[in-house]
Amino acid sequence: MAVQQNKKSPSKRGMHRAHDFLSNPPLAIEPTTGEVHLRHHVSPSGYYRGKKVTKGTAE
Repeated sequence: MAVQQNKKSPSKRGMHRAHDFLSNPPLAIEPTTGEVHLRHHVSPSGYYRGKKVTKGTAE
């Protein structure tokens, strides 16, 4: 059975719980198509900041 070598301080214990209360990621609306996507990511149809950059998933 594993046994810890050193006691984890209350500060470090709190740090490993830091991601428990994350909110939902911010979303952006593509101005040309109106699609909702993650900020700084290409939309599903292949647009980024109003310009076509890749082939979309539906194409």
